[in-house]
Amino acid sequence: MKYLSLKEFIDRLELEGELVRVTETVSPILEIAEITDRVSKQPSGGKALLFENVEGSSMPVLINAFGSAKRMNLALGVHNLEDIAKRIESYIKIPPPTTLLDKAKLLPMLLQAAQFPPKLLRTSNPPCQEIVHLHDDIDLGMIPVLQCWPQDAGRFITFPIVINRSVDKKIKNVGLYRMQIYDKNTTGMHWHIHKDGAHFFHEFRKQNKIMEVAVAIGADPASCYSASAPLPYGIDEFLLAGFIRKTSVPLAKCKTVDLEVPAHAEIVLEGYIDPSEMRLEGP
Repeated sequence: MKYLSLKEFIDRLELEGELVRVTETVSPILEIAEITDRVSKQPSGGKALLFENVEGSSMPVLINAFGSAKRMNLALGVHNLEDIAKRIESYIKIPPPTTLLDKAKLLPMLLQAAQFPPKLLRTSNPPCQEIVHLHDDIDLGMIPVLQCWPQDAGRFITFPIVINRSVDKKIKNVGLYRMQIYDKNTTGMHWHIHKDGAHFFHEFRKQNKIMEVAVAIGADPASCYSASAPLPYGIDEFLLAGFIRKTSVPLAKCKTVDLEVPAHAEIVLEGYIDPSEMRLEGP
């Protein structure tokens, strides 16, 4: 099953009886996390939950969407997760060819892996930019970001697809790095020191340059999964997403930074990181 958007995946979950819509008003501060904790501990991971009325926001919250083997199979369009794991492993662990015959054997495999590169949409109004807030209109408080634990320092975006480029703009990185909300237009960026995003950040820091960043929230399942995959350095995560779903990931150019994001993402944040601006983050 190929999902163009998160909405298509939600529709499939509902069709399969894997989604519960919660219409009661709930708080994003601890309450949603507590309900989800109880549901996710049920046999087989419980159901995915769609909270339709969240205090302080007009946006719904989808949670526990990937919380069972069945839903992960649905998300990635497979009958068994081991099947796709073997497909991916066969490509990312290819040994370097040492002979002309090795190269000839490798060519069909590489051509198959490269069949579905990300595709840039040639439009000024992609789906992810139907509503745009700029400058003083920006307010992260509109997004129903959760606080999950009583001792958390605040609210954290915990499943952001973070997109950036190396300082020479030759290599793109797509990863998952949690983001603490500080105020209406400022977040933290919790780099994992062993990840490419952190490596790129230190490149910018050494050269005292501003780092452009885009964040997609609520993208299609394959893009969400690929952002978390431990790929070799320089491998495009959106290429992996295309390989998984067997169709290219449509990308849209950002409005204020020189980056591209999944065109059907529900929310896109555009901004920058100043390497000289450090703040406490967490716990």
